[in-house]
Amino acid sequence: MKSYIIYLSCILGLLLTACKKDDYRLNTNMQPVPRLTAPADNKYVKLQPTTSASVTFEWDQARAEDGSLVQYEVAFDTPNGDFSAPVARYTSDGGGVQNRLTLSHKDLNSIAGKAGIPSLGVGKLKWTVLAAKGYNIRQAAETKLLEVERPAGFAEVPADMFLTGEATEAGADLSKAMKMKATAPGVFEIYTSLKNGKYHFAARNSGTPATYSWSGSALKEGGETEQTAGTRVYRLRLDFNNAAITVTQINSIGLWFAPLNKFLFELSYQGNSTWAALGQQIVFKQESWGRDERYKFRMAVTGSDGTAADEWMGSSNADNNRPTGSSPLSYWELKPIANNDQWNYCYKFATEADNKNCDVKVYFAPDKNYTHEVIVK
Repeated sequence: MKSYIIYLSCILGLLLTACKKDDYRLNTNMQPVPRLTAPADNKYVKLQPTTSASVTFEWDQARAEDGSLVQYEVAFDTPNGDFSAPVARYTSDGGGVQNRLTLSHKDLNSIAGKAGIPSLGVGKLKWTVLAAKGYNIRQAAETKLLEVERPAGFAEVPADMFLTGEATEAGADLSKAMKMKATAPGVFEIYTSLKNGKYHFAARNSGTPATYSWSGSALKEGGETEQTAGTRVYRLRLDFNNAAITVTQINSIGLWFAPLNKFLFELSYQGNSTWAALGQQIVFKQESWGRDERYKFRMAVTGSDGTAADEWMGSSNADNNRPTGSSPLSYWELKPIANNDQWNYCYKFATEADNKNCDVKVYFAPDKNYTHEVIVK
């Protein structure tokens, strides 16, 4: 027993000795970044956030006393700021270990907005580099200025957009707001009716979202817009990249029957971004080679400047076969077509539609591709 106790005491002594020999303390000592190398001080950049343009920030390396890696962040502030509460901080390239940061014009536009530079305005951002070694964070010995010119659009583009208010089909209950279709980055649209009353756009249909309204052709943050022209059907298109709105009144949608070179009937607005013509008789035209059944659609519209115009909607194909039960859903999708001649980019009615009453419906739903259907009665 005595020898066993002595043996344990020796093992414990060895362990304690080893711990003392391996005792290690993190060395956080370092010299800060001595010099910012690019871009040049007061460099001017005209921001183009809808492109892939970027700006590269570079600096000399900070030196850690133990020779290990240092991590970097680039901090941005207003020209009079002291970086105690910077408007933005970005980790450098390579997860923070490279002495370089590549920043897109889109991100710089966002930073400029946070720094109080308005849309279409010119202003300056002050930047520097924060080097970190453990808990030790050192600001670079230098700061520099970057002069930027912002575009007309918003610095922050919402991911979604909703239409709400007493003038809308869904009313003023935000939870029932109508979602708009994203047609391109920063661009949203909706086909809907408005009655007299106020309405606005919201980035979410819950909580307290950012809201937007318009005046003239300009989109602005906050506020409401009032409809005073009575109930009308519109296409509302918001472009956050250019802070613009295009309001197009939809006067009618007609079905163009190519064999007769005329419109067979108009579709009436049903609400919920849908037009329909119910119980319409469809009769193909007899030709020497067979029966012709080609059709497409025309929207008669009025622009915000009061100019009347026609917009044609048809197939993505210049020519088509008759659809069958196995035709893909894409066959009926509606595409804008510039060619408004009699024959091209037409759909074809299914064989069973000839000499039958049909329901024709057009859908501009925001959650799927614009499309239509023909229901044989």
